[in-house]
Amino acid sequence: MLARPPLLWLGATQSVRDVMLTDDNALRLQDGRRVPFQLVDKITTNLSYYDATSKVYFQQRPLRMRGEQRGEAFVARTIWPQDWAIQETGMTVQPLLPGESLLGLVRKYANARDERFEARLLWEKSSTNKRDWSGHAAIGMILNGAQGDDDEAHGGHFAIATGRLGKGSEMADWIVNNFYNLGSHSEKGITASMLPMDNYMVDVNSGQAWYRPSYMLVAVLKKDRAAHAYQGAISRVYHHLYRQDFKYRHASNNCAGISIDTLRSLGWDIPLQGPTSRTKAIIGYPYKAMTEMSFASGKEAYDYMSEEQSRLYPAAAYDAAGRDLMRIAAGGTGKAGADARALETLLREDLEALVFVRLPQIPSSRPFGSYPVATIDEYMKRTPEDKAMWKIVPVEPRPFPPALLAADTKPEFETPAWAPAAVALLLVLGMVWRSRAKRQRREAESRHR
Repeated sequence: MLARPPLLWLGATQSVRDVMLTDDNALRLQDGRRVPFQLVDKITTNLSYYDATSKVYFQQRPLRMRGEQRGEAFVARTIWPQDWAIQETGMTVQPLLPGESLLGLVRKYANARDERFEARLLWEKSSTNKRDWSGHAAIGMILNGAQGDDDEAHGGHFAIATGRLGKGSEMADWIVNNFYNLGSHSEKGITASMLPMDNYMVDVNSGQAWYRPSYMLVAVLKKDRAAHAYQGAISRVYHHLYRQDFKYRHASNNCAGISIDTLRSLGWDIPLQGPTSRTKAIIGYPYKAMTEMSFASGKEAYDYMSEEQSRLYPAAAYDAAGRDLMRIAAGGTGKAGADARALETLLREDLEALVFVRLPQIPSSRPFGSYPVATIDEYMKRTPEDKAMWKIVPVEPRPFPPALLAADTKPEFETPAWAPAAVALLLVLGMVWRSRAKRQRREAESRHR
């Protein structure tokens, strides 16, 4: 339960805080000294990068950066706005109103150009005007929005963060458990790993905040038991991912599915949302297979339609887990109630507050994004009907070298692409046989009258 993370991706050896960016591209340090400011090189395939609008945004606030000192200059890899912090002392409880929902708060900001950081206290166990959460453990459910120029990314992204509220209730050092496909090269340089929140959100090449708005539901805890339980478990999941014991799959083992599965495995009974439609899955398989002349395309359509929605869509995972966390806060009981070690029980006992947080998209050369879709119907409304018209950022495959596989690693079983077609065919034959049997029975009864 108290396992340390085996690998934490920093990407930089130095950090500075309480610095201001000047008009002449220098950093003014807290002691008044000035040092030249530079950025790490842009990854050639990355579509978003720091520009003049970014500079205007950062000049308005104190900053914290990770990077390297090169000569007299500080070369920044991450730029974290220090006003991205939960200021609990000035907050009043603002619970969800009738008609409001967690997804409603996300969709409230359809216009990503709103550059405000927002923290709204939705629930608190005991209200006080002198609350101080510094040093308190926290679990954050992060929902990243839709990108503005990538039709494969309207579903957004999902991650779980753990940590402690730091100086000024800052979140920059929280560990984010970021799952991405190891089998392809990310155009932004993203690698599936545990990494600090500032790396996850504001790395100048791969940070989520450079190309879409993000949302978070933060559970503030009086003890660190639940955060330790999750972080220890997800560390073991990374171990298996890196060993290639299982593969990242967009339908069945994506960022939402892996995260939600781990929460459920620890004894948090997050309600299932059900598949989109098993009927559509069966119909969609032959349609896609024939129109695109590919069993793989048919199976992909089948998998998306038949998968549990809270494992498939980041927004559905965020909504299901978030609503259940609100239920726990309200005193609801669940299957885990009798197990003192179950995550749901730990949350019920240790939960102090729930805070909705909006992390804005940083202005840059990238188009602004929006909130993520939560269903296949929403997805299809966002994209051109002709898939040839989709805006897609191509990525190169990155096959895992067989020589690096552990001797005891067994190939993961993969359902053949033709399997759903065989199941559908058997169902159709069964329906035909049943219909024929009924017709023969009626004809036999008619002859005996």
